Amino acid sequence: MTTATLTTKGQITIPKDIRQHLLLQTGDKVDFTLTKSGEVLLKPVTRRVDEVFGRLGKRKQKALTPEEMDAAIRKRLAERKA
Repeated sequence: MTTATLTTKGQITIPKDIRQHLLLQTGDKVDFTLTKSGEVLLKPVTRRVDEVFGRLGKRKQKALTPEEMDAAIRKRLAERKA
């Protein structure tokens, strides 16, 4: 179990393994939800696409053209019918 200590100002530091799992970065917002059973859920606040652009890194292969995508779909459908 991962624990954190509450400061006199009511602050905690989210442990590194939890931050990494939730992909949290400096300045990110989190939501705390109190459940009926008394547990607290911590969830990252959903962000717009332009705020997370570039986090996945560079593509390893070139993007397909619409024609190449259509051909791949036709091929997959033909394989399923066979």
